[in-house]
Amino acid sequence: MGRKVFLRLPALLLCFGTYADAQTIITANRKIDWSQAGVVGGIPSRTTICATLNPGATAPQINTAIASCASGQVVFLNPGTYALSSGIRFNNKRNVTLRGAGPDQTFLFFSAGTSCGGMGADVCFINGDGNWTGDPRNVAAWTAGYAPGAASITLSSTANLQVGSMLILDQLDDPATDNGAIWVCQTINICSQQTGAANGRSNRAQQQLVKVTAINGNSATITPGLYMPNWRTSQSPEAWWSNDTPISMSGIEDLSIDHAGSGTAITSGIYFYNAYNCWVRNVRSLNSNRNHVWFYQSTHVTVRDSYFYGTANAASQSYGAEQFMAADNLVENNIFQHVTAPMMNAGATGSVFGYNYAIDDYYFSATWQQSSSYHHAAGNSFILWEGNDGPGLTADDIHGSSHFITAFRNVWPGWEPGKTQETIPIHLEAFNRYYNVIGNVLGRIGYHTRYEAAAASSTDPGNASVGDTSIYTVGYSGNEGTILSPIPNDTLVKVTMMRWGNYDTVHAAAQWNASEVPSGLGTFGNAVPGSQALPNSFYLSARPSWWTATPWPAIGPDVAGGADPTGHAYKIPAHACYDNTSKTAGILNFNAVNCYPDAAAPAAPTNLRIVP
Repeated sequence: MGRKVFLRLPALLLCFGTYADAQTIITANRKIDWSQAGVVGGIPSRTTICATLNPGATAPQINTAIASCASGQVVFLNPGTYALSSGIRFNNKRNVTLRGAGPDQTFLFFSAGTSCGGMGADVCFINGDGNWTGDPRNVAAWTAGYAPGAASITLSSTANLQVGSMLILDQLDDPATDNGAIWVCQTINICSQQTGAANGRSNRAQQQLVKVTAINGNSATITPGLYMPNWRTSQSPEAWWSNDTPISMSGIEDLSIDHAGSGTAITSGIYFYNAYNCWVRNVRSLNSNRNHVWFYQSTHVTVRDSYFYGTANAASQSYGAEQFMAADNLVENNIFQHVTAPMMNAGATGSVFGYNYAIDDYYFSATWQQSSSYHHAAGNSFILWEGNDGPGLTADDIHGSSHFITAFRNVWPGWEPGKTQETIPIHLEAFNRYYNVIGNVLGRIGYHTRYEAAAASSTDPGNASVGDTSIYTVGYSGNEGTILSPIPNDTLVKVTMMRWGNYDTVHAAAQWNASEVPSGLGTFGNAVPGSQALPNSFYLSARPSWWTATPWPAIGPDVAGGADPTGHAYKIPAHACYDNTSKTAGILNFNAVNCYPDAAAPAAPTNLRIVP
């Protein structure tokens, strides 16, 4: 992945499986290689500073410094408060870092933002051509090269296509009759409660974003190869692309941003639009509108070592890190506090959410529990949730179906103080199929009294009181194990799901049940694993450099002596950082350098060009 790792690992690692063991647990067609998520080669550590600005500098002055900065250099913001009446915009400016002195020293307060292609953001990363679903600049039929893993595809035209272009591959949704397998569907009252989420061109929810590495006539070589196994001629697959390559290798780090003054006219705190290999690192982001970070038509973006607090709303569209038509991004080692849905996916493939901590998933209903990990639209596929600590995982059917999601070594108690509704560690609603749930720690001792509430038929009415106290609620068309919509239940959610080695508080033991492995499923079946050994990670090859003294791995049925009530989960570094950091008015006085070993940015040199 390009991130640094410790070369000497503690003896504790010898007790567990290795990264390679992942290949023997999940069959090849139910997983991908997640080790390449995020910035390819890792976030660069830049030391040359092109300009330094002092408190009192305006957003236009910051933007001018960014636009003038040489490739591979840094615009540095000295300690202090910056009152900004317009947004910061990386207007197709590549290979530049905006860096503060630390999120407890450099403070940006926005009273307005920038349009960022129409939706609005306080900090905008955008390329030179606003290619989007409503105005795709170039569209071609995709005529050959559909097999999983294919890295060469044939298009009807490659006009305006460049090496480095980002292709958005899509195809028509499946017919509105359930096919009993992969069913990419967003039709209201058939497979979704509120029609699609508009994550893609009309009726084309299945997408994958790839980079073009070579062009030979009408043949394009792409990376990564294809993920989904159902690309096919009958669904009229197409590719569309911008006239410009994505903005790349630019990022923001080591500062604090307060979005409250921007109001609801600005959608996002930090917005990546047609971006590739960009990042957010060691940023404290407060009181955004719809989301703190938006991955919009963006891929290989990394968000790490950061802290996100609050949103303008406490109901619909109140997110932390939101993927919307995105792929292969990495959200790692972050803290989410007082955010309704901290990690949200609406049309994303191949991304990793690793080792994030979520607390107080604030919602307007005082008793309703919101999940920290969310799938909320058709087209989500092959996403990995690993090592996260939060209330739970939900895949709803509000906007359609998702497939091939993996959850590994997370601790999800399904509960927060005062919550009595939707208190479910793992809640998979109708048409979310082929999930892999492995090695997690689930439930709250004394609260959850039932292992699962699973739909027995398409019309099984369910029971909310049973669903709220179950470890799993599976296959119902609505919340809490009840039908709350006109669409039917889906018994295939349970049939296609793989569960292996999850510790739950109802059994007070890990479940290694062959009956919960879909070994007889056929095309996307999974053999029963040959042992109970689990790998340390499904995407990290070794203990990462940002890890603290916490045992590695920190969560799982094979972990003993942990800090949580089950004894099977230690505090991940982000959780420990939250607990050990002082607060002002309930908000962390956050700086990642006080929490994680490798979080410090290069020191600023003294011979700087000062911008007044």
